[in-house]
Amino acid sequence: MKITIGAAQIKPTLGNVEANLQTAELVIEQAKSKGVNLLVFPELGLTGYYLRDMVPVVAMHDEHPVISRMIEHSRNLSLAFGYVEESPDHKFYNSALYVEDGRIVHRHRKVYLPTYGMFDELRYFASGDSVSAFNTKFGRMGILICEDVWHLSTGCILSADGADVMIHLASSPARGMKAEARLDIYDTWENLNRTYASSFCCYVVFVNRVGCEDGLTFWGGSEIIDPDCGLAGKAKYLDEDLLVTDIDTDKIRRARMYTPVRRDERLHLTLKELHRIASRRNKDCQEPT
Repeated sequence: MKITIGAAQIKPTLGNVEANLQTAELVIEQAKSKGVNLLVFPELGLTGYYLRDMVPVVAMHDEHPVISRMIEHSRNLSLAFGYVEESPDHKFYNSALYVEDGRIVHRHRKVYLPTYGMFDELRYFASGDSVSAFNTKFGRMGILICEDVWHLSTGCILSADGADVMIHLASSPARGMKAEARLDIYDTWENLNRTYASSFCCYVVFVNRVGCEDGLTFWGGSEIIDPDCGLAGKAKYLDEDLLVTDIDTDKIRRARMYTPVRRDERLHLTLKELHRIASRRNKDCQEPT
């Protein structure tokens, strides 16, 4: 199956949900004109990233008019997008929705909230507690949000759960300039994306944002990596862009024939050893010092 995927590398306006919806709708129209089947937006693309005390102000529940508009647009093409979710019990999550045919197909709440260096997400957001793949009309997929990707266990879970396409939403700021004026973070993310693609024999759709917020510069560089670790498509660094790339799911079959790591994965061994390690750690925590 061939799928046309769009990566919406946008520049959200911090805290202005209505303006960001207008931006999203413009990109959706562009994507429709290019025959895109699935359009992916970055982490917190509807709200901006460095929200801090604005989190409750921009949070949205499933019936919020902005969410309803995005769901309605999914009657024309499938969408994956990031936003601040308010749960029925008024917790706030850094979340992503996958919507198609006018309905919510899957919700992912960011599991790993960075609280180090320039990051302070755990102060404002609740942590998600699940990682799972889901069925779409284009096959089985999984979504991870930024810091989730840095914990390779999440990719292992999605792979074991049958994901053929892994969608990585990010709001990654620029840091670590090299002598040749190339940022270290470019290489780090590009290596991560290729590690996922090659290790799990899947497509990786990485969508990062651009723009500046409170001294942070977001670097873009969205990309789509195929199961052979090849570059299927690459967006610009530091500038807004709409990357449109055709992927072929037959490549997944070929990659898994030549490198059958999913077939040979010994989940029972992994579970046994993780249980042993968790039991030991729990015992160590309980022992008096």
